[in-house]
Amino acid sequence: MWHSYILHFPKIHRYSLGAKIDSLLCEIMCYISSALFVKKEHKTVHIQKAIQLLDTVKLLLRVANKVDALDAKKFIALSEKLFEVGRMLGGWHNQILAQTEKENSRAKARE
Repeated sequence: MWHSYILHFPKIHRYSLGAKIDSLLCEIMCYISSALFVKKEHKTVHIQKAIQLLDTVKLLLRVANKVDALDAKKFIALSEKLFEVGRMLGGWHNQILAQTEKENSRAKARE
């Protein structure tokens, strides 16, 4: 979706604001994919970084909308998708934290 939208950015914004958003979206995908393969105790760091970058993308999309580089329909469509990704990342993060707490309480009970 994003790649079809960036093509319609005005040239003045495509290679600055658009490129930054594009770069951050790629970085988010890298953090998500690396979180799949790292040890459990390191997953939260990768997920938190992805969430942080996602929030930055949302902010930059608002800026793109305000400077008329991205029209309201496209902004809303992207925002809905990114909101869903954020919910998924938050759920994944909370699930890992809950599992860690459960394992820690079991370990304390054994002691």
